[in-house]
Amino acid sequence: MWDKVQETVSYIKEKINFDPEYGIILGSGLGGFTEEIAIDYILPYNEIPNFPVSTVQGHNGVLVFGKVGDKKVIAMQGRFHYYEGYSMKEVTFPVRVMKYLGVEKLIVSNASGGVNSNFRVGSIMIIKDHINFMPEHPLRGKNDERFGPRFVNMSQPYSVDLIEKAKNIAQDLNIEIHEGIYLGLQGPTFETLAEYKMVKILGADCVGMSTVPEVIVARHMELETFGVSVITDMGDEESILSISHDEVLEAAKSAEPNVRALIRELIKRN
Repeated sequence: MWDKVQETVSYIKEKINFDPEYGIILGSGLGGFTEEIAIDYILPYNEIPNFPVSTVQGHNGVLVFGKVGDKKVIAMQGRFHYYEGYSMKEVTFPVRVMKYLGVEKLIVSNASGGVNSNFRVGSIMIIKDHINFMPEHPLRGKNDERFGPRFVNMSQPYSVDLIEKAKNIAQDLNIEIHEGIYLGLQGPTFETLAEYKMVKILGADCVGMSTVPEVIVARHMELETFGVSVITDMGDEESILSISHDEVLEAAKSAEPNVRALIRELIKRN
């Protein structure tokens, strides 16, 4: 893994002269954030050594390099999922590459199903914690101390400082937000009614098929991390009878302007 990461980092550095501070992983329907970036370079995944390729609608499959305000960022327009058939090490590979390109802070976004009765379709939830119900762990296997320690402290996977700053920004911009716990499941099927009930009983506010592995690896390498979920369906009988990926993308698109504004200002002000 170390050699592959260094090979990829070397390739990108040979292609472009860029030292990003922020890394951004854009979830389903949220790829439009790249319009907030003054773009300097774009690299398709299929041209980057050792990079997987996105296979899901709504995930374009390019690395975007540029500036948000005066901050240099690298954005993944399209992420990888365990359900696509990739290993957890492949799913999280780009996070390791970001670290060695110079990234210090990681922002992750996703579309998720809500179980908190205070939510509605289109609600924005800042992730304050997560529950890992994925069937594989990205750190399983021999640990390479060059990346991070064998046992990672996950007591604060999401930066308390960035959460507070985001809440203040939301108040300034008059954006309604919630805080909550995200539960990660494998997918790719949407949850049954019984599974949604399980998620709620376990203490989570929403459920999705991504984010958790990437955040674990980010914390392994001591990246400061911020996460946000867009609630694209509610875990009730009325909502799930008609849920489809197209509806998820449409719901995410409706919330995208506020998510874009929140992330943009969080980057610019820090």
